Amino acid sequence: MRPLLLLLGLPCLAFAQQPAETLELVGQVGSRNALLVMHATQREDGGWQLAGEYLLLPTLVRRYVEGERSPEIGVTTLREGPTPILFGRPPTGELRGTWRGGAFKGMRYGPGGQERERFEFSEEFPAMDGYSAEVRCEAGEGRYSSALSFAVDSGVVKSFEWRSRVKPGGHVCALANARQQVVKGGLALVAGNCRVTLRDLGDYVKAAADNCAEACGSQAYLEPLLIDRRGNCRLLRAEAK
Repeated sequence: MRPLLLLLGLPCLAFAQQPAETLELVGQVGSRNALLVMHATQREDGGWQLAGEYLLLPTLVRRYVEGERSPEIGVTTLREGPTPILFGRPPTGELRGTWRGGAFKGMRYGPGGQERERFEFSEEFPAMDGYSAEVRCEAGEGRYSSALSFAVDSGVVKSFEWRSRVKPGGHVCALANARQQVVKGGLALVAGNCRVTLRDLGDYVKAAADNCAEACGSQAYLEPLLIDRRGNCRLLRAEAK
């Protein structure tokens, strides 16, 4: 699987050798559901340097952000722009708030400093104990194609299969016969070292795979998918039209 930051179209960031992590948070910006993905690198003073993006659902409009989070009280300010490269470009907005205890909330401001809408994100995803669905869908772009099928009944995974192919070499991933694992805030399946998670984003369910090289050819991978309420799939990295 490609690194998560590359899948979401983020730039490679070269920070000093400090503790770093990638965080996913789900929440709302105004009345719209949203997914926030942040790469966080800790500074020597205990604060954090942040860069990432959030996706507005269901339209999947992307907004890229970068900024800082203070130590202890977690005061956070993120400049916002339409492209991953924000340096030297005027911001289209700014998120100002506090990020502590697994929650990031505050106000989004326009480029002139006017209040636009409140936002709130959480590192805790909704439980999926009551989730039921039968999904069989395909998605692709360029050289990559993916097919996913699964059946879930009240949070119990009855069947699951995920395949992908990368042209022109025809390298494939084939994942099946995974066993369900109990997790908080979603559904998880494991097959050897490979782990697949399903997360409820409100407008979509997100399927993502980690450490699945053993199920894939040398040039193949499993890109995250978004499944809508009708059971249709699209690649997470694809830009909204």
